[in-house]
Amino acid sequence: MGTLLESIQSPADLKCLNPLQMEELAGEIREFLIQSLSKTGGHLGPNLGVVELTLALHAVFSTPTDKILFDVSHQAYIHKILTGRRDRFQTIRQPGGLNGFMLRTESEHDAFGAGHAGTALSAALGMAVARDLAGGTENVIAVAGDAAFTNGISFEALNNIAEQTRRLIVVLNDNEWSIDRNVGAIARYFHRIVTNEHYQHLHSSATRLIERFGGKTAAKVVRRAEEAAKGLLWPSIMFEEFGLEYFGPIDGHNLPLLIETFKFLKAADHPVLLHILTQKGRGFQPALDLQKKFHGLGPYDPETGDTKPAGLPTYSEVFANTLSDLATKDERIVAITAAMPSGTGLDLFRPHHPKRYFDVGIAEEHAVVFAAGMATRGFRPVCAIYSTFLQRAFDPIVHDVCLQKLPVLFCMDRAGLSGDDGPTHHGLFDIGYLRSVPDIVLMSPKDEDELADMMKTALELPGPSAIRYPRGVVVGVARKPEPLALPVGKAEILQDGSDVAILGLGPMVGLARDLAVCLEQKGYSAALINARFIKPLDREMLEQYARRVAAFVTFEDHVKMGGFGTAVVEALDDMGIAVPVVRIGWPDQFVEHGKVDDLRKKYGLSVDSALAQVLPLLAHRRRPTLVAS
Repeated sequence: MGTLLESIQSPADLKCLNPLQMEELAGEIREFLIQSLSKTGGHLGPNLGVVELTLALHAVFSTPTDKILFDVSHQAYIHKILTGRRDRFQTIRQPGGLNGFMLRTESEHDAFGAGHAGTALSAALGMAVARDLAGGTENVIAVAGDAAFTNGISFEALNNIAEQTRRLIVVLNDNEWSIDRNVGAIARYFHRIVTNEHYQHLHSSATRLIERFGGKTAAKVVRRAEEAAKGLLWPSIMFEEFGLEYFGPIDGHNLPLLIETFKFLKAADHPVLLHILTQKGRGFQPALDLQKKFHGLGPYDPETGDTKPAGLPTYSEVFANTLSDLATKDERIVAITAAMPSGTGLDLFRPHHPKRYFDVGIAEEHAVVFAAGMATRGFRPVCAIYSTFLQRAFDPIVHDVCLQKLPVLFCMDRAGLSGDDGPTHHGLFDIGYLRSVPDIVLMSPKDEDELADMMKTALELPGPSAIRYPRGVVVGVARKPEPLALPVGKAEILQDGSDVAILGLGPMVGLARDLAVCLEQKGYSAALINARFIKPLDREMLEQYARRVAAFVTFEDHVKMGGFGTAVVEALDDMGIAVPVVRIGWPDQFVEHGKVDDLRKKYGLSVDSALAQVLPLLAHRRRPTLVAS
């Protein structure tokens, strides 16, 4: 006899289940998640927390006609399971498999793709207004975590909802966490609501009444809880001032209460917000005990939650430990993160310098302008933000930092391919969006020792700078006792040569070295260069080699368009030197998720691809003499 989960082929099947079966299904889904993700890795904790919520949404609403949007959408695994993708779930985040986020091209049930926070309310409002203009009747539901309300885009949407539509449901999923525990006034405000003693009493009443009278009566009790809390908190609940009728908070794991409440809210003729309380990691004790670890992780033991030790430290850890050491010697250094202390490694910095550590929530634009303000007062701010997330702060980088020549350092973690997380998280555009900005110094280290040197270099500069480094473990080289400042704009010549000059950027120096070995074996003299600086480029080095080599080859973990190789081409053209440049990098398209080595091979970021392109340029250079390997 099959399980209940095996009988669910589409959301319509949920509507045939009774309350006891729904509760049983919730348990089966949790066990399915724990077992499946133990093999592939993924966002376990967030999804364990929204099992009942997702079941209730699909029990009441009918996708794909009704539109359900998840902010960030890393918590949409149950949605995928219920919408016909259970049989492929073991492929999630695997090459050619399901994406770890909602993806419109993957299923008609995925109303809106998202991998960054703060988009759900704006996109949902756009859909609701489009429905109104077209005379439609479908429901639009935006599910956003409490952390998303620290994001400016969410407030921009809130400011417009009541003015632009009469029908929209917003679900505030309150679990007190994004990746780390939420911070700031909004987090404290939500906490004051849920700890109000009047709410605690009336919440129990709602739970009892739902079983007897259904959604309308329960919603009234929920409303009474909100009214009781209102008097003790602010003169008026914040969301009411934005024009959304507020309901809650209610237990986000009480399936009957959720279902009946959604039935009631479905009939509302004005925008509404339902505040629910959920527990991230619910049903798996290791995920409850280690919230940060189980937000997103690789394979683990489904019984204990244990994972394999990484061995070497990560670039994030080296960055944080180096910054801590530098801050010990320089009291002007401050560290800023946008809700990513563990992801960026700054949770290692915080214990050593707690007064100089600032988590501003999911607010990258604010983080940059905040840093600019501190820089005007003589401090040396370091903004540790993923490459993909820093995209949101492009205007403040230009207008508030670089235009004013302020000494802010941007440390861009996850620069380059981010593997399993896919196109929303790949850091493949930062060179393109930064190197065109005047007065910024842009660097990329080949290893962890050079990362430390670049940090020291940047913190001695009079103006803005940025360092891009990859996700994952370091190379494993020996580090100097103390980092040394590098000469700005000077590349490192690792090996001289006269036939071809190979420039590797950052972690791609390894591939550049492999290519040099192959060419030497074929009888060519290859120069191997660690570029180090994207801006300013080492033009003296380029001119030196351009006068004697037949071709350049550039390797970068970035899109070719507007990237490092393009900068080399432009520099040579400015100098009036016509030497061909073979650029090895990512194509002009969004790259799917997958294993880094597999994707590099697929898209030609390889020695074989470089050889195929450079050998014809060297064919008439001289008669190659094969060198025995």
